[in-house]
Amino acid sequence: MAGLRSPGLRQVQIDDATVALRLMADRRAELGRARTKVVNRIHQMLLELIPGGAKKFLTRGQASYLLRTAPAPVGILAQTRHQLARELIDELTAIDTKIRAADKHLRQLVAATGSCLDDLNGIGPSAAARLIGDIGDIARFATAAHFASWNGAAPIETSSGDQKRHRLSRAGNRRINRVLHIMAVVQLRRDTPGRAYYRRRLAEGKTTMEALRALKRHLSDVVYKQMARDAKHDRTGRTGPGGQPGATLQSSADGPIPTAASSDKSQPGPAATKDRTILAMTP
Repeated sequence: MAGLRSPGLRQVQIDDATVALRLMADRRAELGRARTKVVNRIHQMLLELIPGGAKKFLTRGQASYLLRTAPAPVGILAQTRHQLARELIDELTAIDTKIRAADKHLRQLVAATGSCLDDLNGIGPSAAARLIGDIGDIARFATAAHFASWNGAAPIETSSGDQKRHRLSRAGNRRINRVLHIMAVVQLRRDTPGRAYYRRRLAEGKTTMEALRALKRHLSDVVYKQMARDAKHDRTGRTGPGGQPGATLQSSADGPIPTAASSDKSQPGPAATKDRTILAMTP
């Protein structure tokens, strides 16, 4: 009833580009899971064929080389394992080809939106497509804190008395939360502002998990600000040095590092309530 009597509400519309990005992101995730499954099966086969086994994470070339240099199979069991391993390597080759094609398609779709998300450290074409596809219009989040609450990066306050504590939130969009987690891990592996921020939190006495949680909260703000800039440039129709809307000179940076208080901000509280006016009853 509220929706029917509120003419100022936004109309729900299907964005074909956003849906296409979400479909391709789902397909890329399926291929990634299929590749992991095949690699695990190849590893299991090589453990039985090669003395000393093989390392856990294998590329197609490494697995093929190990199989070629393995001792000649003797007996029907070893021959069957050798044949299955060869078939699995062929499957891995086909999956890798599909992954490269999917990544290329995703880069084209993301570039067509004019987004600069893939310029951020730790954001690839698949992650950028996931962010755009699942989030859609970033303007539906009033603040970065609301966005962090939606994606589960905002910690939940569990303070007791004078002791201030926060715990990890298990709510929110877990796909976007995973993108932020991968983004944080990638930044920790490189000399980035994110790693410097993480080390400062450790120096403040935070545990490794608390510092990682704070970094994810910070990166949530980074993504929010970048998407807000992209949306603003798209609305104004301005183009940057790259010739695409939203391509700015600062696109490759992750933005200024906020204060510790902003990165530890928990989920936004409930909206302020207004006193209800009591109407006098008429006889």
